[in-house]
Amino acid sequence: MIPTLLLVSVVVFLTIRLIPGDVIALMVAQHPQASIGGQQIDVEAIRQALGMDVPVPVQYVRWVGDMLRGDLGTSLWTGRSVMEDVLFKLPITFELGLMAFIIAQLVALPIGLYSAIRQDTAGDYFGRSFAIICLAVPSFWLGTMVMVLPSIWWTWAPSPVYIPFKEDPLANLGQFLIPAALLGMAMAGTTMRMLRTTMLEVLRQDYVRTAWSKGLTERVVIIRHALRNALIPVVTIISGQIGIMIGGAVIIEQIFSLPGMGRLFLDAITRRDYPFVCGINMLFATVGLIIILITDLSYAYLDPRIRYR
Repeated sequence: MIPTLLLVSVVVFLTIRLIPGDVIALMVAQHPQASIGGQQIDVEAIRQALGMDVPVPVQYVRWVGDMLRGDLGTSLWTGRSVMEDVLFKLPITFELGLMAFIIAQLVALPIGLYSAIRQDTAGDYFGRSFAIICLAVPSFWLGTMVMVLPSIWWTWAPSPVYIPFKEDPLANLGQFLIPAALLGMAMAGTTMRMLRTTMLEVLRQDYVRTAWSKGLTERVVIIRHALRNALIPVVTIISGQIGIMIGGAVIIEQIFSLPGMGRLFLDAITRRDYPFVCGINMLFATVGLIIILITDLSYAYLDPRIRYR
């Protein structure tokens, strides 16, 4: 994890600075008539105040040092702490991602499992078609259609005003239900396809045939003997969907006016707010690596033979 995080930090730190344009020039362009003490703004003085008057490698070393102490820096525009703004917005994105993840698994696992044990039936064809639709239809297009078409046909649209969970839990969950379902569709399609493929492979193994020959019930054969071995590739796919959740949240939050990390991240990129962009990326990268580590450890539970190796 440590070498990966180090490489991610270098890529994140340099990529945002390779975008054409300069944040100082952008600040001056937005306030052309501003003055300090009756004189025009000194660009070099601003650059020095923001710590951008030193070479990029020195800026990187300073940033990493602050990050190791738990300080993600301060906004170049507002002067607010990046960590404070992230902690304020993170619960909204976390709620959206968690609901999308739960919906995706509740849809994908039963359909994928049924498609495998009822291969080439009408239900299997329906499940496979539904998985392809989930993979092919972009969530941002569906989100736009959900916002536009109901307002035209039935004069109804999702509320553009965020409702905090503490004020009205039911209204809050209702507000997140549609965007979470749309975000979960992309994840569900991949999981359904993978689970069906791995289950079909496992069901053809000799030990599964032996279980059938012993007269065990279908439920015991599927759940106790086949499913656990088939889940290892599926768990790997599910753990990798954290990137889809993050990338999709940026667009979905913008469409449904949810004031989460996605909108914060998009605004930071637009304004070239380097500390915000780097801090949010590093936070997501760290969470993603922790999830991958937990996934690797879960293999030993799913397949005891891994522990013996």
